[in-house]
Order: sequence, then C-alpha cells, then structure tokens
Amino acid sequence: MNNLSGNDMAFKQLIIITLKKELPLEIKEYQNKIQNNNFTATAEIIHKIKHKIIILGMEKSYYLAEEFEINLKKTQAFKNEIKVGFDEVLNKMQDFVNSL
Repeated sequence: MNNLSGNDMAFKQLIIITLKKELPLEIKEYQNKIQNNNFTATAEIIHKIKHKIIILGMEKSYYLAEEFEINLKKTQAFKNEIKVGFDEVLNKMQDFVNSL
C-alpha cells in the first residue's frame, strides 16, 4: 500500500477507507456466490478481490486467486484445496484491514 500511495497520506487514507468499505462486502458476495454454486459470478467477484490483493502486496496470493478464477471459469467447479487456500487469503486480508 505504501508503494502505491508513496508519501501521499491523503491518498493512503483513501485507499484504507475504500478497503474497509469494499472488502467485507466483496467477501460476503463471494461467500454467497460460492455457496450457491454460481461459479461465473464467483469468478467475477474473485477478479474484483484480486485488485485488493495487489494493493496489499500479496503477490503469491494473487496467483492463487488467478488460478481459482480461471478454474471456475473453465470448469464451472472448483478444487477444494484452492478454495480453502483462497478463503485463508480472505481471512488474512480482512484481519489486516480490520487492524488499519
């Protein structure tokens, strides 16, 4: 986040406010879509979340999200180990955002 905002504290605050507002809503939407086996919509929300993963500097997590998104689009199903890993990423993101 510091790389993105540089020394601009107002911009950094805007990023934090946006993350605190949008991330919980996107996680809830993801959980709803995956629970209802709406794989196309799940892939779309994962795509949105990937942008926040990058903002938070979680490069390895980005590649996991990318794999999950592609898997959902191609197969209209998911591998449980990918979902479990992505869910862990979401928990870490939410914990971090809550700490800001």
